[in-house]
This record gives sequence, structure tokens and C-alpha cells, in this order.
Amino acid sequence: MVRLAFATVRARKGGFVGTFVALLLGSAVVSVCGILMESGLRTSMPPERYAAADVVVSGRQHARLQLKTVEGPQPVKQPLVEKVPVRADLARRIASVPGVADVTADIAVPADLIGQDGLPLAGANGAETTGHNWSSTGLGPYRLTSGRAPSGDREVVLDQDLARRAGAAAGETVLLMTGSTPEAFRVTGVVALDGDPSPRRSVLFFTDGRAERLAARTGFVDAFGIRAAAGTGAGELADAVSDALADPDLAVVTGDARGKAEFLDVATTGSTLVLLASAVGGNIVVVTVFVVASTLSLSITHRRREVALLRAVGATPRQVRRMVAAEALTVAVSGAVLGWPLGIAVVHWIRDHLARHGFVPRDYELVIGPLPAVGAALIAMATAYTAARVAARRATRVRPSEALGEAAVERAELGRGRLITGGVLVLGAVGLFVTGLTQGGDFAALAGFANSLVLVVVIAASVWGPVLARAATRALTPLLRMNQGPGFLAAANISAHARRLAGAVIPLVLSVSFAATVVFAETTTQHTAERQLRAGSVADHVLTSSAGLAPEVAHAVRELDQVEAATGVVRSKVVAVTPDADEERESLVSLGAQGVEPGGLHRTMDLQPREGSLGRLNDGTVALSTVASSWLDRGVGDTVRLVLGDGTALTPRVVAVYERGLAFADVTFDHDLLLAHTTARRDDSVLVRAAEGVDDLAPALAEVAQRYPGTVVQDRLDLDRQLEQQKANAWVNYLLVGLIIAYAGVTVVNTQAMNTVARRREFALLRLGGMTRAQVMRMMRWEALAVVLAGVGIGTLASVPALLLVSLALTQSLLPTVPPLLYLAIAGGTALLAATAALLPARLMLRTRPVDAIGSRE
Repeated sequence: MVRLAFATVRARKGGFVGTFVALLLGSAVVSVCGILMESGLRTSMPPERYAAADVVVSGRQHARLQLKTVEGPQPVKQPLVEKVPVRADLARRIASVPGVADVTADIAVPADLIGQDGLPLAGANGAETTGHNWSSTGLGPYRLTSGRAPSGDREVVLDQDLARRAGAAAGETVLLMTGSTPEAFRVTGVVALDGDPSPRRSVLFFTDGRAERLAARTGFVDAFGIRAAAGTGAGELADAVSDALADPDLAVVTGDARGKAEFLDVATTGSTLVLLASAVGGNIVVVTVFVVASTLSLSITHRRREVALLRAVGATPRQVRRMVAAEALTVAVSGAVLGWPLGIAVVHWIRDHLARHGFVPRDYELVIGPLPAVGAALIAMATAYTAARVAARRATRVRPSEALGEAAVERAELGRGRLITGGVLVLGAVGLFVTGLTQGGDFAALAGFANSLVLVVVIAASVWGPVLARAATRALTPLLRMNQGPGFLAAANISAHARRLAGAVIPLVLSVSFAATVVFAETTTQHTAERQLRAGSVADHVLTSSAGLAPEVAHAVRELDQVEAATGVVRSKVVAVTPDADEERESLVSLGAQGVEPGGLHRTMDLQPREGSLGRLNDGTVALSTVASSWLDRGVGDTVRLVLGDGTALTPRVVAVYERGLAFADVTFDHDLLLAHTTARRDDSVLVRAAEGVDDLAPALAEVAQRYPGTVVQDRLDLDRQLEQQKANAWVNYLLVGLIIAYAGVTVVNTQAMNTVARRREFALLRLGGMTRAQVMRMMRWEALAVVLAGVGIGTLASVPALLLVSLALTQSLLPTVPPLLYLAIAGGTALLAATAALLPARLMLRTRPVDAIGSRE
């Protein structure tokens, strides 16, 4: 049977094109997910400032918590977005480890160099410039190209690239902002990295004492660099230091892993890519199974006479299944081999767009290893084999004596198993929807029900495909019969071939329902966030800066007589512990956080409190949005387990629950508390409310802004900027789910094309009976219209229940935001694919003479 399978694939290349394309693209998309996953897990970057250190000790960039599970307490990790500091007193313990020659602390502080245009200079690769203690130059291959080391509080050394762009040289004076108004510093020297004329990050160096005071983190440093004594290897020393410290919250690294300790964006990028790849990977595998099973099933259906003949001449069901499986594996291997280079091309395109939206660094390099290729090939072969075995079952169930009859007549009714399975799925979908409606404002429950509902509905539609096709046929027959000729024949065709119609309709249902659910969930989210932002932004002006604002800006604005209230807003992310309903299991979730000054907050930001009071915010309390309150199952008076962005664990008491978290943040802290645990220690914005009777506050704010270069004064809140993160998240969701939707679109094209090509002899018979090419094409257009209307209609209905639950979770109403033009784009694009895939092959086949086509094999 294996030899027969190879012979069949060679002889029927056209019949396996659909399956090959499905496996090719499936392998490519799985390869994309695999490359992103491997890149995230193996993220590294050659060190620059730490290149001369044999070992680096830094804080681990993930929270590590003991959570309840069914197996008992288990450690769970979650990425952190802020730089995790290291206790300064560890220097003595490290220095006492045998093999350590010297230990050097690295202290980083924000420092903006003011250019000749009076604005802060952007650092290399668009990143911020940072200042460091002079002694940390010993951790990298720095050399003075001119001048000397700094020795006073108003002296600084610039790196070569920064000095060139600022037009500064040793002996000259420059202006620096280190968290306050610009101060004059004397440039005492210029340094360069040996062998690296263009460093990845722009840096400057203060005296050690000045750097410690600017950092304002008494007792903490960013990292330690260690040099090994002669005869001690880096790996051996790292093991000894790790054993001596015995702290799971510290990372002791060597080699390129030192780059992750040096560059925070590299450390956080890895976890981002892993989350993105894992989020889409599972869905891709599910859709791949659907697509491959659909095309293989269709291919075997079109070969039913051939399978029947094999059964009639003595082939056993097992032999037929082996033959079909061998055919599928042959095609799978070819698709997997060619899908790998396609996946590499696609993943580089994705990397470029992720960098453009700030999810990965601009210079991020992907890791292209063999594991994703092997994984994609194995998944493709396993999927093809499973789908082939399932698809071959029906063809091999008939007895040899009934084989030819079974092949000639399409079975009209569903089997008992499919009827029961479909019924159970429908009841399950109804149960999910009704249960979701009873959850009220429980966002966590509603989100879970919505995610499960769309998948259950699509699977139910697939199982009951012929039933739905017959229902659609009955609804569309009056429309088709309005045309007495080709339309009447089209109605007869789809009525007699419900399974064929189902095979064409279900891929449309899959494509439309997935696209509509994801896209309109995002539009509902964005519309709700924008509406909340418009209603909650009650400030008259907002001050922003691309590099962030020093906390002193809010204080300076508040001192103006024309100002009633000024609120500094700092943003970050926190990790929260979420219990399940019975609190026997726990998980971690990352939530957006903001820090605000509670005094006068209601005059600049209306979060619409539902319970409690935001005025009670302090360093031991917190406020939650309704969404976060639902996720964490905590309300006013309860305590929550949180980990701040730098790894600091807190258990604050909830003092308020507010409505407008989608536009602002899910967790709100006291301003100074959150600010102290951020890397840059800068505000994202300052919201300003004019005093009563003040008509024009802009001139006074402009004077303040001039004292802080880079500060921008806006007359009203810039909605586009405030919603930038939501739009970036939406873009990523569109991109990743777009891969799924595009793959589902392949199923639409495959199915339509295969169904049409299989009707070669039918078209020839119609033409020999007197129909012209134009009449056949009109019949096909009516059939394509029926397929499109049925597929788009059922797909739209399949997406409605999930969208209603999404809207209920976000807006407390059952009206999702569905832009008509966007819906027309989804429906129209899918319809165009389906119609083109059916009509183009039909037109090509009609070029063959009927007498030649009637004798062709199936």
C-alpha cells in the first residue's frame, strides 16, 4: 500500500494540491511561532559596558511566587518590566568568594544631554541616555580618547558618539537634565568602547558619589561586575558566586547572557515573544487540524469511486487507511520542508513590525535554530496522519458488495454519532451563553465564556455541516429559482449535494466567525477605552515628554497661582495573584498600573469610583478597576497579593473600585510609591486643571515647560497618544490572529477550488446536453452566491454569542461596536475569495472540449 500511495500522489498531483498548500502554510505558521518561542527563550545580546566582566550579578527579571495548585504549592514565574535592583551590601559577600579578583558596582540614573537646539538628544537607536558611576567603566573595554576622569560633582565624561552628536569636547560645558532643570556640567573627557564605534546605548559617566546621590536608592545598585582571579574560569567562578549568594531572585551570568543583565529591553523582550508565540501557537494547531482534515476529507470524497473499486477487488479497510495515511504523510513531508523557508521570511517581516510598534528592540536578532523546523515538520505529519485516518474511516466502513453503490450515491443523512455529537455541542454552547448572561459584571467569567463559546460554536457547525447546509438550501432556494434557467439548476444542484455544499460553507463559517469575533472584540475594546478616556479626562491641559517628566514638573506647575490642581501620573505594570472560584488554585496575571497623587485627583482624572474612596490612597492601599476586581475576586476592604515592576512584593488593602480602568489602568497606587519602583523614576504625564476664573493657562504652563526642555503642553488630552498602547496591543492581536484568519482563508480557496475541479465530467455532460459555456458559468455564479450567503450568514451568526458576552464584560451592555465598513470588508473579502476560487477553475475547465472532458478520470 505504501508503493501504491506514492504512485497515487505522482499520478494525482492536482488532487493533492489543496492538502499540500494547507500543510505548507500550516508548517510555515507553526515555524513562525516556533522561531518566536525559541528566540524568546534564548534571547541574548553581546554585552558592551559589561564586556570586561567575567561574571555579572543582577536581579532576575521575573517574579517568582509560590502559588496554590492541585498538586500543592508550586513556584511560578512572571516577567517584570522594571529593572530589578540588587542590594549593595552583597559586594562584601561576593568579594569573599575564592577566585574573585575584584567586584564593581554599576549604578544607572536617567540623564538627558541637551543639544544645541535646546532639546534633549536622543540616545543611540532612539533609546534614552543613561548616566553611570565612573568606576563602572572598568566593567567594559572603555578607554579615554581625550581628557580625564571626572572628579567633581559638576563634571561628566561622555561617550564618543554622544559627544560627536552634541558637538562637545573635553574642556567644554554642556547642559544635563538628571531629573530636574538643566544643570551645567564640565566635560572632562570622552570615552570609547574598544572595537565598537557605535554602541547600542548612549552613556555618560559621573563621579561615583554623584551617581549614588542621583540614583536616590540607598543600599541598592543595578548590578555587580566581577573579574576572575588568574587561573579561575568564568563558569567555575559563576557557580561559586551563585552558591555563596544562594538567592533565587539573583541572576549570576556569563557570556552573552551578560547582555540581558545590561539591557533591560532585551530581558523583557524574551518574555514578550514567548507570550505572543504561545498565545497564537495553540490556535494555529487547532485551525491546522480543521484545514487539513477538511481538505483530506474532500479529496477522499472526490475519490470515492477509486476507493470503492479497491474495496471491491479485495483491499481491506486497514490497507485503504494505510494507503491514505501514506499519501498524507508524503504530502506532509513536502509541505513541511518548503514551509520552513517561508516561515523564516514571514517571521522576519513580523519582527520588523513588532520593532516598529515598540514590542522588540530595533536591533533585535531572531534565533533561527533547527528545533522549530523539526517541531513544525512533526506537527504537520502528525496532523496529516490523524486527519487522513479520520477522513478514511467513512470510505472504508462499507462492505465490498456495497462499495460501488455507496460511491455513486451521496448519503443524505448524518450518522447517529455526528447527530449526537453536534447536539451535545449545541447544548454546550447554549449553556455557556446562558451562564455568561447570568454573570453580570464578572469580567473574568465573561471573558472565559466568550473565548470558549466561539470555538464550541464553530466545531458544532462543522459537525452539523450538512444539516446547516440543507437549512440554508431551503432558505435560498426561492432566491435561486427566481432565475428559471441556471438559477433553477443551481438550486437543484445544492439541494442534491448537501455534503458538498457543507464542505464549501464550513470554511467560510470558520473564517468569518474567527475574524468577526477577534476584530469586533478589539473595536469594542478600543471604543470603550476611548469613551472612558473622553469622559474621565477632566483636566484642561496635559504636559508630556518623549523621555518622561521629572516629578519636579508637577510640583512646579502646582505652585502656579492660576492652577487649581496638578496630578503627576506615573505608569508601570504589576503582577497580581488571581485565585480561582474556590481559592484552592492560584495563577498570575500582568496588569497595567498607574501612580497618582490622591489630593485633587477628581479635578484632573475622573475614574468613576463605584465603591470606596480614591482619596484614601497611600503607601499601604490600592484601588482596582472593575476588571481587575473581577480578575482578582477582591473588593473594598480586601487585601491583594501584588508584585511591583521591580520585583517588590506588596499586600495592600483595596480602598476603591472604579469603572474606567480600560482607559487609564487596572491598578492605581499612590504616586510616590509606584514612582520609587520604576526604572526611570519619571512621570508619564502631568494633568493640569485651571483655577476658577482663569481663561488662559497656556502661557504660564509654557514658561514652566521652558525650564524643562522637551516638555510639551497640550490644550487637551491627546487621545491618540493615550490610546497608543491599546492600539499597539490591538495591532499585535490583529497580526497574530490575522495569520489564523489568512490560514482559514486558504481553506476557503482550497475547498472551493477542489469542489469545482471535481465537477469536470459534470460540466462536460451539461454542455453535451446543450448548455453553453455562458449558461454553465451563470449556474456556477448562482451556486457561488448561495455558498457565500450561507457561509457568511452562518459565520456571522456564530460570532454573535461570543461578541455579546465580550460587550457585556466591557460595557455592561449587549451591544458590541461593529463598524459597518469593517464588517463589509470581512464579509466581502471572504466572499470574494470563495467566489474567485469557484469561478476561476470553472472558467478554465470550460475551455476543454466536452468530448475530451467526459472521458477524463475523476
